[in-house]
Amino acid sequence: MMQCLAIDDEKLVLELLEDNIRQVPFLHLVKSCRNAMEATAILQNTQIDLLFLDIQMPGLNGLQFLQTLPHPPMAILVTAYEQYALEGYNLDVVDYLLKPVSFERFMKACNKAHDRFRRQQLPASPAPAETAPDHFFVNVEYSLVKVTLADILYIEGLKDYIKIHVASSKKPVITRMSMKAIEEKLPPAQFVRTHKSFIIAAPRITAIKRDLVCLGELELPLSEFYKGNLEKVINR
Repeated sequence: MMQCLAIDDEKLVLELLEDNIRQVPFLHLVKSCRNAMEATAILQNTQIDLLFLDIQMPGLNGLQFLQTLPHPPMAILVTAYEQYALEGYNLDVVDYLLKPVSFERFMKACNKAHDRFRRQQLPASPAPAETAPDHFFVNVEYSLVKVTLADILYIEGLKDYIKIHVASSKKPVITRMSMKAIEEKLPPAQFVRTHKSFIIAAPRITAIKRDLVCLGELELPLSEFYKGNLEKVINR
């Protein structure tokens, strides 16, 4: 049920609005008001979902009244003045009714408001979880080459270049990049720095010796400085 206010300074128009509202099963008329100040007093203490609002009224007109509200309810403008239509829609009104209003046209506006009201009541859909990327691209001889994380065995640093050794090829991917830059592209749970010149794919590790990390028969250096990194990964 939508809680409504009818606001119009003309007594006969207000009575017609009241009668129309009472015929709509999903509307409940909380109060009828003759001006914006009366409506403001009610809005301060009562939850209102929909305004039926005249534009030309003494004091604040209907459009000025809407602009004063920090969180205005939905509004259907009911007016004899066509020239305010654009300004009304800029205020995101539900509909703009020109007097005299037929009940059929009035009902159409009410249905639009009810549809919007029901959409507002629906629980917000949770944002889809972001999936971590499973690859990245590097520059290789003026081309961008895709490297899949799951394919990496280890990465070897050579001054200004790195070699990315992959399981799918005997030939490593060589690109101009620092070890720090490539380390930032890698998920820390899957890759571990074991030496100033080596980063190893943790799932590929088969054994650890005193100063060596084994990937099957391949042995790569493990420096004292990076042993703490390795312990964190294998103890997860």
